[in-house]
Amino acid sequence: MLGESRGVPEDPAGRIVVVLDLGGVTDKAALMDRCARDLALPDWFGRNWDALADSMADPALWPEGAGERGLLVVVQGWRKYAETRPEEWQVAEEIFAEATDRGPGLFVTLGLGESSESLPDQPG
Repeated sequence: MLGESRGVPEDPAGRIVVVLDLGGVTDKAALMDRCARDLALPDWFGRNWDALADSMADPALWPEGAGERGLLVVVQGWRKYAETRPEEWQVAEEIFAEATDRGPGLFVTLGLGESSESLPDQPG
C-alpha cells in the first residue's frame, strides 16, 4: 500500500497525506527505490515508469481510508534530482500528473523542494 503519513498532518480537504522524500536521490534507480519505500509499494513493483504510474493510480494500493477520503502525495527534496537529471525529472513529473489524472481522489504536489531529512528535529 502507498505509505503511511509519517506524522504529516492531514490536509484541510481531509485527504490522507503521504510524503515522498527525494532527498539524496540522484538517479532513476534511487527514485524508484525511494518511491517503493515511501509509498510502501508492493514487492512486485517493477521499478519503472509504467509501474510507478500504475501503482500510484491504483486505490487498492493506497493507505486505508484514502480511497474514500482521497490521497495527497507531497513530493519533497526533489530539487537536487531535478537539477542533476532534468530529463528523468521531467518524466517523473509527467508520471505524477498522469497518476493524478488516472487516480480519482489522488493529488500529487511538489513541496518547496527541501528534504525533510535536512530540517531540524521538531518537538512532538
